[in-house]
Amino acid sequence: MNIGKLRLKGVPLFLAPMEDVTYKSFRWMCKKFGADVMYTEFVSSEALVRDVEKTKRKMVLYDFDRPVAIQVYGHNIESMVRAAQVAEEVEPDFIDINFGCPMKKIVRHGAGAAMLKDLPKMQEMAAAIVKAVKIPVTAKTRLGWTASDQPVMEAAERLQDVGIQALAIHGRTREQLYSGAADWTLIGEVKNNPKIKIPIIGNGDINSAEKAHYFLKQTGVDGLMIGRGAIGRPWIFNEIKHYLNTGKLLPSPTVKEVVDVLREQIKKNLEWRENERSGILMMRRHFAKYFPGLWNFRELKIKLLRAETNHEVNEIIDKIVELYGDQRLEYKNISLK
Repeated sequence: MNIGKLRLKGVPLFLAPMEDVTYKSFRWMCKKFGADVMYTEFVSSEALVRDVEKTKRKMVLYDFDRPVAIQVYGHNIESMVRAAQVAEEVEPDFIDINFGCPMKKIVRHGAGAAMLKDLPKMQEMAAAIVKAVKIPVTAKTRLGWTASDQPVMEAAERLQDVGIQALAIHGRTREQLYSGAADWTLIGEVKNNPKIKIPIIGNGDINSAEKAHYFLKQTGVDGLMIGRGAIGRPWIFNEIKHYLNTGKLLPSPTVKEVVDVLREQIKKNLEWRENERSGILMMRRHFAKYFPGLWNFRELKIKLLRAETNHEVNEIIDKIVELYGDQRLEYKNISLK
């Protein structure tokens, strides 16, 4: 598939943009394990326009990131245009517009998934951004606002008409947030609409190689986007690629192997953060996901989530290796229905 001049081979795997998750160290690990396209954490257009330093730091890119996109969100067209221009100065491979975030703090201002309630404004915003920058512009959205209001087909046609060069679709409505199962049926209908010529990227509930294969065969999408399924499991990209290429599943990693990955992620995070404590605290969301299925693990997990120094973390994961070392992780049963 192509995004502007960017050529992506096979079925490319995208790391979804996630606030407080897709920062540098996590992107590093996902790229190491085969993610093809990176996204930064999504950034506020209003914060970029106001030159907020914390927001600007989210856009710092590294050679390993590429190809990489910066995703922006907002409700004001003028601010979004200016934000896209600021993001373009960092030289990402493309700009992505967030038309899908369901969180209250985003949609209450009319941004993110709220744009699905005003398709003419969505189209106008996309058109203005496409016109304002020289690099490709893509978008990410959801099926709709509620189960009875799912205008993603019309949204896709409108966005394509104004120059959006690829569209990622999360298979839930805003009302669902992240509950229930993602519905890929409508994603497939968008992909197979003869009017749609741009690449369609499927997103939602890809938490195993089997599911990735199932959704791909069900819909024929051009690419797959993995979000929460990669947290605590950055090697999922390698698992998916291996399964798509060979039809065989890789064995789950052992605890020792997982600890090696975790140590590397922590090391990279501490290299990029201004102080040790903040570098450890921002890892907590990842700590919570790294060791599924271990028997009698609750106490060690709580200690890991409460640790504030690298020394504390290392003592805890040394203990984890001592107790569980060669045990392989066990993931929940995968449903393909």
